[in-house]
Amino acid sequence: MSPTILVTAPRLADEGRQVLENAGCRVLFVSKGEENRLKQVLASQPIDAIIARTLELDRDTIAACPELRAISRHGVGHDAVDLDAAAERGIPVSVVGETNAQSVAELTIGLMIACARRVPEAHRRICLGEWPRQTPGVQLAGRTLGLMGCGTIATHVARIATALGMRVVGYDPGRSELPAPIEKSTSLEALLSVSDVLSLHCPLLPSTRQVVDAKALATLPPGAFVINTARGGLIDEQALARALTSGHIAGAGLDTLDTEPPPPGHPLLNHPNVVLTPHVGGNSDAALAATARAAAENALAMLAGKPPVHGRIVNAHLLESTP
Repeated sequence: MSPTILVTAPRLADEGRQVLENAGCRVLFVSKGEENRLKQVLASQPIDAIIARTLELDRDTIAACPELRAISRHGVGHDAVDLDAAAERGIPVSVVGETNAQSVAELTIGLMIACARRVPEAHRRICLGEWPRQTPGVQLAGRTLGLMGCGTIATHVARIATALGMRVVGYDPGRSELPAPIEKSTSLEALLSVSDVLSLHCPLLPSTRQVVDAKALATLPPGAFVINTARGGLIDEQALARALTSGHIAGAGLDTLDTEPPPPGHPLLNHPNVVLTPHVGGNSDAALAATARAAAENALAMLAGKPPVHGRIVNAHLLESTP
């Protein structure tokens, strides 16, 4: 019998959908804002695998479908999936690896430049009929970029930043050596103290939640910029707003926030020194195509009892310890 695949998004790029159609899969979609319908579909349909993109898969949601055998993340993050609950059911959870790394890296650099050269402000003022040629900007060449987390995306960012003439320093307690051209920092505090631009590339874990707090922001050099294309929960947003208002932090480029979309009155909305994008780092044409294909191939591989074709199973250690 052909498997039924549920995609937690309104659509899947053609490259991924073609993989599923070629395998004879029945494909269903549940969109953002349809959390209640997600559980209803899982409870009423024989879902074999989920390609998880925009909705949270908590314990109750995973338990709603007895037939569920695999969860394939459409991306590299997995904080929206309850790994323990999946492992208790014997369900592997995979991520796709490097398919969107270049795309996220390019947006990281774009946010950095937009903040340093105050691009949104210049655009807004021109649209108001001004011609603000005296708008000051910051040249990035000669400045130090600090990378918190030094995986594939950070490595791409480092390569581009080096081409701009920046010094790149990184801190990653999970790696004994860092790839060139990243200089290794001895501690997080040491990294912060030299980072004219701080860019976040670490996962959201209990140990990293709000790791960029008031103390960390105060450790950054005056006039530093903060860039986040990882997870919003890494930053204490209230503390960042205060640091921006005081002028200690010159600007922030954020592709992700702790609550998405942000509620009205959020302190970073409409702040003149903040550039926001709606969590679209991996949403280039090339990245979406590659990620959709990889997520689909991973789902089919796990349903066949094989390891994922791309990336890895992120709850493998939990599966091994579960009877």
